[in-house]
Amino acid sequence: MPETILEISHLRKLYDDLRVFEDLSLTVHEGEVIVIVGPSGCGKSTLLRCINALEDIQGGEIRLRGEPVSKENRNLQSIRQKIGMVFQNYELFPHMTVLDNIMLAPVKAQGRKKEEVREEALDLLKRVGLESKADSYPRQLSGGQKQRTAIVRALCMHPEILLFDEVTAALDPEMVREVLEVILDLANQGKTMLVVTHEMQFARAIADRVIFLDEGRICEEGTPDGFFDEPKTERARKFLNTFTFERKGAKN
Repeated sequence: MPETILEISHLRKLYDDLRVFEDLSLTVHEGEVIVIVGPSGCGKSTLLRCINALEDIQGGEIRLRGEPVSKENRNLQSIRQKIGMVFQNYELFPHMTVLDNIMLAPVKAQGRKKEEVREEALDLLKRVGLESKADSYPRQLSGGQKQRTAIVRALCMHPEILLFDEVTAALDPEMVREVLEVILDLANQGKTMLVVTHEMQFARAIADRVIFLDEGRICEEGTPDGFFDEPKTERARKFLNTFTFERKGAKN
């Protein structure tokens, strides 16, 4: 059994009187790709933000390799550097070039040498087909290029786990594939990842395990084939049916 890298135990999250999670538990093993699906508003993005301590929690515990991910932990900044997060809206600095956006955190937060980081950043940009965009500014990039830049920025920090929050949600359909192919390649490299997505075909192709969230809890989890072909719960079946359409009046 691969080593446990992330453990969420009895997580409780509230927004005022609104319950987001109640007693949610999840274990992620090294090299595992977990895809999180569910209806809008079920807490998928909030869960990722809790994992990175970007959201306060009201109960339970989140641990990365046994160390608490908590604002009370003096080592939180160091722990966050081990958790790469890619947001749906890129979060790139508009006044900095692609290369400078990527190099900023490894140099400033990790204290690494500029030349070493520059060499790695250029190599990663080449891998995702953006070597010619190193000196471009975000405004000069397409949505897909911005998202690939954000992925490279996360990778350059050498994270132990990657969190992807609906990274194709803001993209035109033609740009979705180029981003998904990068993530699929990372999965094939054995990266540990939690991926929130509405792209069901992609979820099936990439996941080792699918987690279905609804009403603040994990309603169902299983292998991609098991979840998509034979969902165990009526709620999961109803959810998956929203992605299935038949032509009106179609003949057998």
